[in-house]
Amino acid sequence: MIKNQDVVCKMLNEIKAHYDRTVFHKLLRNQRVIKFARKYPVRIEQKSKSIFQVNGMYRNLNPDKTLETIQILQKRIKERFPSSGLSRVCAEFYHVAEESKNRALNISNPNYTLRAAVGLSMIVILAALLYLVFMMDVKIHTLDLGELVQITEAGLNVVLLIGGSIIFLVTAEIRIKRSRTLDALHELRTIAHVIDMHQLTKDPGKMHKNVIHTASSPKQILNEYELMRYLDYCSEMLSLIGKVAALYAQNFKDSVVISSVNEIENLTTDLSRKIWQKIMILHKLQEA
Repeated sequence: MIKNQDVVCKMLNEIKAHYDRTVFHKLLRNQRVIKFARKYPVRIEQKSKSIFQVNGMYRNLNPDKTLETIQILQKRIKERFPSSGLSRVCAEFYHVAEESKNRALNISNPNYTLRAAVGLSMIVILAALLYLVFMMDVKIHTLDLGELVQITEAGLNVVLLIGGSIIFLVTAEIRIKRSRTLDALHELRTIAHVIDMHQLTKDPGKMHKNVIHTASSPKQILNEYELMRYLDYCSEMLSLIGKVAALYAQNFKDSVVISSVNEIENLTTDLSRKIWQKIMILHKLQEA
């Protein structure tokens, strides 16, 4: 156990003042600190100003904070490149992120109307089955082996058909939510490709003084610093697309949705890696 409470509180205050993600997550995994937090929750909340809470305030993405980050990024791009297409792309991305916040919330909430309809349908199906069973006037002792086999086979087919229908109805809500989520994720994937198209012709090699341009060469209107900022903004937008996509999988833990979110994150990471290769080339040109 931790003997000195002030030591832990001081650590939490330091993290509050100088936020370090690595140190903070190490602290979350420290079992002694967790025991201390459970024993003295009020003291920690007062001392650390709620930076460390047992309920885990840093274990979920905050949609509002994500939107705020996108909005600030859009303002930064507009201030730096007021007439650029990238600024308009970021503005559109912000609107999509707003819609994604509401969609993710709606998808995570249970659809009680659909559940009631499914429950009612299942009751009707089972009631009809029981009615047919009671209406059957079959005397088993009067049947021969062939007739008994036929009746048994027909009964099994009916049971399998009804079981499949019930499974179809029970999974209807998940399938509807999955379809809506995949459509929304496809929209984010498209925006990622649009961002990649905007940085496609931003070649740092053209900054070299011995480059020979042709009539069809893209016009290079940015200097080295502006090009670096432009590429950095593209990388930030790609990273934020992955975060918005993760909002869908945060409360709707469907394997297909999680796989699609991982694909988007891999896509944005690969695109961002290409951008950072260009940024590294710019750094080398500046050092030369």
